[in-house]
Amino acid sequence: MLNQDTDASRRDPNVKDTHSLIASDRVEGTRVYGADGRHIGSIERLIIGKRDGRVAYAVLSFGGFLGIGHDHYPLPWEKLNYDTQLDGYRIDLTKEQIEGAPSYSDDDDTWYNDNGRRVYDYYGVPPYWM
Repeated sequence: MLNQDTDASRRDPNVKDTHSLIASDRVEGTRVYGADGRHIGSIERLIIGKRDGRVAYAVLSFGGFLGIGHDHYPLPWEKLNYDTQLDGYRIDLTKEQIEGAPSYSDDDDTWYNDNGRRVYDYYGVPPYWM
């Protein structure tokens, strides 16, 4: 079972994972660890392309108190690697490096349209749309 920070009652018991596939509700809440093995935060949601169905970002959240004031950091999906020993995803950066990455606030409705290229440039991977 994935190391998750979400309520298990949301999961659909009829959706089964395979060796290479996982349901999105099982990814949401999964912990993310840095290059140093320290817990950074958890995947809050996946952002999926409407036309091609590809996962564009996994939004990492951390900080705040009782869900108030936490930050949202879109990570290119390609940067995450599942680590069975950690029972979570690993990224090759530290928490401090993530804190310097492009992020958005809860009330920013236009963020993805305006900042997609900036996110991919920061992490040094080709954009999902290319």
